[in-house]
Amino acid sequence: MIFTTREDIEAPIDFVFAQLSDFAAIERSILRRGAEIQRKLDHTPPAAGMIWDTSFQMKGKRRQLEVTLVTFEPPAMMRFEGIGKSLSGDLVVELVALSRGRTRVALTCELKAKNLSARLMLQSLKLARGNVTKRFEMRVASYAKELEERYMRNA
Repeated sequence: MIFTTREDIEAPIDFVFAQLSDFAAIERSILRRGAEIQRKLDHTPPAAGMIWDTSFQMKGKRRQLEVTLVTFEPPAMMRFEGIGKSLSGDLVVELVALSRGRTRVALTCELKAKNLSARLMLQSLKLARGNVTKRFEMRVASYAKELEERYMRNA
């Protein structure tokens, strides 16, 4: 199952990429939402090869993923790969500078089932695809708005 969305942000590409790759802040945000995340392999500054252990509720079950930063190409792209017992996923974040002060962020998230129970879970997501896609797009849009506001405060 694939979800895609894109948002235009009123901020320079370097600022947007720096915010999207501020993994400490993103980890805190994930923890506030009730998921668990712990860095297994760290690189300072951020680089491909970083690994996190994550755990979260999804469709009534506790899911665990090991997330790896596979590609890190500032300021244009990041690709994350998540591998779990029943699910695997791929998240690609691409940035394009539309102008000096405007950036387009494109996200593509692909989920794949590894067993029957995960297939059933993905099938239920497919049946509710409209609602799930809308929530995904709204979450990305609100984060994009937050980045714009953060840039305006710092500018």
